[in-house]
Amino acid sequence: MNLPRTPSSSTRLALALIFLLGLGTAACEPGASSGGASGAASDAADLILVGGTVITVDAEVPDGEAVAIRGGRILAVGTDDEIRALAGSGTEVVELAGRTVIPGFIEGHGHFLGHGQALMTLDLFPTTTWDEIVTMVAEAAAAAEPGTWITGRGWHQERWSPAPEVTFDGVPTHHALSEVSPDNPVLLTHASGHASFANALALEAAGITAATPDPAGGTIVRDAEGNPTGFLRQAAQGAARAALVRFEEGMTAEERETRFRRQVELAGEDALRHGITSFHDQGSSFADVEGLRALADAGELPIRLHIAIRGESNAAMDERLGEFRMVGHGDHFLTVRAVKRQIDGALGTHGAWLLDPYTDMPTTSGLPQVTLESLQETAEIALRHGYQLNTHAIGDRGNREAMDIYEAVLAEAGGNGALRWRIEHAQNLHPDEVPRFAALGVIASMQGVHATSDGPWVPQRLGEERSRRRAYVWRSLLDANAVICNGTDVPVERISAIASFHASITREMANGERFYPEQSMGRLEALRSYTLGCAYAVFEEDLLGSIAPGKLADLAVLDRNILTVSEDEVRDTQIEMTLVGGEVRYQR
Repeated sequence: MNLPRTPSSSTRLALALIFLLGLGTAACEPGASSGGASGAASDAADLILVGGTVITVDAEVPDGEAVAIRGGRILAVGTDDEIRALAGSGTEVVELAGRTVIPGFIEGHGHFLGHGQALMTLDLFPTTTWDEIVTMVAEAAAAAEPGTWITGRGWHQERWSPAPEVTFDGVPTHHALSEVSPDNPVLLTHASGHASFANALALEAAGITAATPDPAGGTIVRDAEGNPTGFLRQAAQGAARAALVRFEEGMTAEERETRFRRQVELAGEDALRHGITSFHDQGSSFADVEGLRALADAGELPIRLHIAIRGESNAAMDERLGEFRMVGHGDHFLTVRAVKRQIDGALGTHGAWLLDPYTDMPTTSGLPQVTLESLQETAEIALRHGYQLNTHAIGDRGNREAMDIYEAVLAEAGGNGALRWRIEHAQNLHPDEVPRFAALGVIASMQGVHATSDGPWVPQRLGEERSRRRAYVWRSLLDANAVICNGTDVPVERISAIASFHASITREMANGERFYPEQSMGRLEALRSYTLGCAYAVFEEDLLGSIAPGKLADLAVLDRNILTVSEDEVRDTQIEMTLVGGEVRYQR
């Protein structure tokens, strides 16, 4: 699928002149005030960035050396001389000194409040042994009040070297962890978010014993005697998380508000540090959206958020989606017009739903997380209320079942792709599913960094042949004319757009090997997937995703040109500055 292009222009400044004329007309409307400025002064740019390289990601707007901004929007792209001519006495000038300007990165799939919360808990992402985790928990327990929950996120058993001597499904029992935290419940979330590890007190708070049956869609991993090890896969996390929620309900309203604002602040700061100006959140509850709406009304959201509703029942969504639908609320800082469901789990925890059994665990083909009837009902509710449907699907069967439901329900809407429904992750696709994305107008919301992070162990799960033909097939999707929206799935991965861009063009793993590099993206394709592709995925290609006159001035300034430097240099790229609506919100 080709993305829509902006109107063509005969020169670099033609669109700028049209935009200026539009601003002038608005200034002459009844009730508008010129503030006493002369015509020349009122036409001047507020901010110009000159002396560098501007990559527009728009075939109709040529790349340039400089860019001008006025009223929070792009005024013009052109040569240094052309853009300097738009400066007035009050224009701020940023000398790029050879640096590169690109459209602000758009995080196509992440968990905004979850990222903020992860930044407030134990960061287990760097850990490479189980002993490190036990030590971190011991230190946290020594500083915590008795009874307070200790939480963390980011561990992955495939990164442990050496592996613990005694494990069950690759993970040890809780005893060493429980020994260092006897007075505090501990719940540590897997990097994927699709499993957790609980200590003895957390298991007790959750009511999980040897007699507790596995819930639908989940597994309480047990030792040889049938006792819970502490490893809770997929839906089995629910009881422990519910126990944590009960503890948090004891917080005062003021404490909850403080925590909420801190989550937003931390997540926003980290996004801006990485050149991210917009974020597709997958997803948030009605209560969280109410909190975000209040911040948007007060002008306190740090970046633009596009929210998918998640965690609400079909009945509740059918009743309340209408009151929460917002497009461009708070000066385009908050949009809510999507719902999120999850058809399966993650590949790392053997939860992704496969057409054939796992190579390294042939007793299972994964753990479906929702009935097909329930997902179809969600699709019909989304269609009825004019919402996108974003479905988490990782395994090849999960993707096939989701696409079958999409095809059936979208046929009710005429069978076209105008609704731009999405598959989140699309990590393992049977070749038959690849052309269906473009045919149905479905967005492939994928995360480049997942392929290189998961690559070392994917063949263990799928075997060599399935991995080669079905795993993270970006090139196949692009060649089939599908739209890809890139991201990181933060806090599952680090939020670094540069790391995910590098993974997209090289598929280079930490060990230096390349994970089926024939499926790599080209550099401009990868940048487009992180900008205009994600803008298209939320119906905002006319506002975001490229540097063109009239679009919102959301920009990232890089210390080098990621389209021309060596692949190794791409990895070391620094974000020098991030602008949202023409306002500098981060500077290195």
